[in-house]
Amino acid sequence: MHDARVKQDRAFDIVLFGATGYTGELVAEELLARCGAGAKWAIAGRDQGKLEAVRARLAAVDPRARELPIVVADSHDRASLDRMAREARVVCTTVGPYALHGSELVAACAAHGTDYCDLTGEVPWMRRMIDAHDDAAKRTGARIVHACGFDSIPSDLGVLLLETESLARYGRPCEDVTLTVTSLRGGASGGTLASMLNLVAAARRDSEVRSVLRDPYALNPAGERHGRDGGDSLTVARDGERGGYLGPFVMGPVNTRVVRRSNALLGYRYGRELRYREAMQYGTGARGLVMANGARVAILGLVAGAAFAPTRRLLGRLLPKPGQGPTREARESGHFRVRIAGSLVDAGGTARTIACRVEGHRDPGYGSTAILLAESALCLACDAPVDVHTSGVLTPATALGITLVRRLRDAGMVLAVE
Repeated sequence: MHDARVKQDRAFDIVLFGATGYTGELVAEELLARCGAGAKWAIAGRDQGKLEAVRARLAAVDPRARELPIVVADSHDRASLDRMAREARVVCTTVGPYALHGSELVAACAAHGTDYCDLTGEVPWMRRMIDAHDDAAKRTGARIVHACGFDSIPSDLGVLLLETESLARYGRPCEDVTLTVTSLRGGASGGTLASMLNLVAAARRDSEVRSVLRDPYALNPAGERHGRDGGDSLTVARDGERGGYLGPFVMGPVNTRVVRRSNALLGYRYGRELRYREAMQYGTGARGLVMANGARVAILGLVAGAAFAPTRRLLGRLLPKPGQGPTREARESGHFRVRIAGSLVDAGGTARTIACRVEGHRDPGYGSTAILLAESALCLACDAPVDVHTSGVLTPATALGITLVRRLRDAGMVLAVE
């Protein structure tokens, strides 16, 4: 068994790995705003000079950042990652695509009992990390928490909030749950697009990757990869509740699998008969229908283009690149709003409905994601573990839960039952 006291003796509460990247620097700004720049957190990356430049920019905002420690480590140098993991209670990383640059860091954190959080939406890679490191993390006391950005915290914590309220009101969970993205403004994340291109290329080469991508329960524990949900849908349909048209949400195939893993890890708190889906609202009338079908065609086109090397290279030149992002003004004017609606039949046979909403008031892929990841790291470092899930490869809902809900509310986000 691990000894929790070991983590208390480490040099840093949090080490932010990838601080010289576009998203990494945004996360550093959030950490600086929340916990200053004492000896309890540090920025890390492979280039000392670039890290010093980030520190100087942070110091221009808050002079305390002049004393911010720097840790030099490389994602492909295991010895440097081991040193970093031994020094930190939590490693928070923005270095992706994670399938290319993240595996050794997860291994180091699992081996040294270091808590970890990232922004990945790469389902096959998450599956590999579960298989490779869940047992080791449980032995050492590490909490490995993937998907701590816009994918998949709004979905994972939103469903947790909905089902917690359903159990409190009616004594049973919602059996049928749908998340609808009702409004979204923000630029595409270069890091997310790079991960998608890499994932499609890997799927073309590797039948195991294709199998994971087809499986709606791919992230569930062994023996628990079954349920009522089928494969991902790209259909366009009428919105029976609110009018207009619903179409595919590009991050749905990631978010749904994270939510299903949470349900399994929580001992099926949401019920074994749970059906969960995600969609995006595209408006009413002919315009809504055209936009929904356009999104469907765009997703299919991106996947088809990424499958072949020549078009993948072309997409790589045309689409935003990792490390690129919108201006501060554009980030501040962005937002997202999602509504999660559930239905059930109570013990008396009466049909019931319940809903909650999750909102962020910055660009989802950058501004809101920086808040989500920074608060996840702080939650791991500063707050008591939730539930019984004190170690292993976890999800935001199972590792951080309602504690993170409260943190995000304090940070200005909306997570509310209607």
